[in-house]
Amino acid sequence: MDRYELRRLNYSLSEDHEAVQSAYREFFKAHCSIDVVREAEPIGFDKNLWERLCAMGATSMALPESVGPESVGGDGATLVDLTLVAEEVGRVLAPVPWIDHVVAARLLADLGAADADIVAGRQIVALDPALDAVSGTRLLPAAAVADRLIVRDGDDVVALTFSTRPAPVDNIGRLPMAWVDPATADGRTVLGSGPEAAAAYQRALAEWRLLTAAALVGLVEETMTIAAEFAKTRYTLGVPISTLQAISHPLANMAIVVQGGRNLARRAAWFLDNEPDERPELAPSAFVFMAEEAAKHATMAVHIQGGLGVSAEAAATAYLVRARGWPLAAGDPGATAKHIAGLVAARESSQV
Repeated sequence: MDRYELRRLNYSLSEDHEAVQSAYREFFKAHCSIDVVREAEPIGFDKNLWERLCAMGATSMALPESVGPESVGGDGATLVDLTLVAEEVGRVLAPVPWIDHVVAARLLADLGAADADIVAGRQIVALDPALDAVSGTRLLPAAAVADRLIVRDGDDVVALTFSTRPAPVDNIGRLPMAWVDPATADGRTVLGSGPEAAAAYQRALAEWRLLTAAALVGLVEETMTIAAEFAKTRYTLGVPISTLQAISHPLANMAIVVQGGRNLARRAAWFLDNEPDERPELAPSAFVFMAEEAAKHATMAVHIQGGLGVSAEAAATAYLVRARGWPLAAGDPGATAKHIAGLVAARESSQV
């Protein structure tokens, strides 16, 4: 039997995994209320929360202890570990660019360019998550708060710095997005060129989609909880509305989506860590699945709450706009679906 066969089929958490998840759930419960989320909406970033999160080790855990002979200084967490943190980020709509930072930081580590400030989160880094490299100005999801931006420029992977951060752009995902023109950067450092640098960047893109999918899993689960709690306290004809099929069935569908998305994300994480060339379509598949399902079920949660749900003050509305906006940070999710088709077609062709 293939020594990995059982692990491929069993994605339950170990005690260590459960401890990581519990620690971050308690952290966000204590420090990231919906009021904190609302107050950060103008820019999509809460500096105090970011510093607390970094002090907890959320940035250093994501990086390897070393790459080859070079020490990086990270804690060597697996991608499965990172999906657990991403779920908690999504569960509370945390206004911090954790996913963008850890993915860009891991890319820098692969290219031998990570330093202590990046490992500790004292400097925020981000990348362009679009699948296709573009020239000229591009819209990046964390550019308004990042100290360094990693982009592709032709055959090069380069780090950009700006003396003044680009101005934030309003967006439905409430992300710290900004337009970036590499030609106007004050500093430009080539981190790598050629196939190896391109492959490292492609892995970073896969990790960005994987962790975003995991965040959307947490978002949908919390949306389901909000809707279910509401449904248990509202009555019609003397019975809770949660007993009606028009309410209970959509809530059951949400639970199915949460578990399906979670299992797919963990499966993708395991393959990226252990056999990255074996199932490269899994990470983008998790992203496409959750991009569609998150918006659908966040909308249903708003419907379940009726007039209250569509009010600007309702928590369900905050979840809905992010369910729609977060997947668009990398452009049209349909481009990722085409990318998946290309990966699968290439594999099938090679087996003929």
